[in-house]
Amino acid sequence: MHETTPPPHPIRVPETLAPLLDREFGTEWTSGLPALTAHLLRRWNLHPTGTPMHGMVALVVPVRRADGAPAVLKMQPVDEETEGEPRALRAWAGDGAVRLLDHDPDTGALLLEALDPTRTLEHAPLDQALTTVGELLARLGAHPGPAGVRRLATMTRSLVERVRPFLTDERIDSRARRSLARWTAVAREMADEPGDRLLHWDLHYANVLAPLPGTRPDPWVAIDPKPLVGDPGYELMPALRNRFAEEAAPGGAPASVRRRFDRLTGAAGIDRDRARAWTLVRALEDCLWQLEEGKRTRFGATRAVADALTG
Repeated sequence: MHETTPPPHPIRVPETLAPLLDREFGTEWTSGLPALTAHLLRRWNLHPTGTPMHGMVALVVPVRRADGAPAVLKMQPVDEETEGEPRALRAWAGDGAVRLLDHDPDTGALLLEALDPTRTLEHAPLDQALTTVGELLARLGAHPGPAGVRRLATMTRSLVERVRPFLTDERIDSRARRSLARWTAVAREMADEPGDRLLHWDLHYANVLAPLPGTRPDPWVAIDPKPLVGDPGYELMPALRNRFAEEAAPGGAPASVRRRFDRLTGAAGIDRDRARAWTLVRALEDCLWQLEEGKRTRFGATRAVADALTG
């Protein structure tokens, strides 16, 4: 496709996004992002229609295509978590997930179906939000994992190896170390039965948007996957932990965590025992990230979720 004239107003990296990109991917990526975005706008003959938005690492530009249809240009660095996104979106083909309209393999840029960014599950009644997440997980997990997407088996075995130094680190609270040891034992057991479904991995409430009026019959659509091939039980932690203060303060109200778990597993139609075990492995992953960043904490909401499911 030939390149058209550049957009009248240069795309700027939001001030709240730039430090995140600098830290994770370097200042060179951040400084080059406006020019790279302008290149993709020209290449796909897109015209910006609104203020750019962003997540943790992605710049999201509302656009209009040459035929007048709305869309979204998503610019993000390609890393282990994001490289499988176009493969996953193609596999889902709009079944519970945002539709992929185009993809540039050289830059990782994605052209996506436009959704309504003002309507997410963040503000829906919690029981409705839990049921919706569970139903979306069932739809997404009905698809087999395609080639080229990271595997839960590999990730789980890596977790077991990476956590070893922390199990004897006396700078970590002794109770927290005992929790890490229990979760590690579960991870060893589960690694040989990792599953083969296509997982979203990050289906929290802000990653579920409503479609634009009249564009599709689905009331809610999943966005921003960090795809993984494995067992659907690994998917629950974001919905168990997020919006946590509405029901359970860290260290308290385990009954509310179990209620969430029951609603999610029921709506998703997944095995409860496997989901419980995989949620403990997910707790290990979350807490290991904190430890590797030098945060020797007591693990807050993540640990409260894990304790509620094993208490």
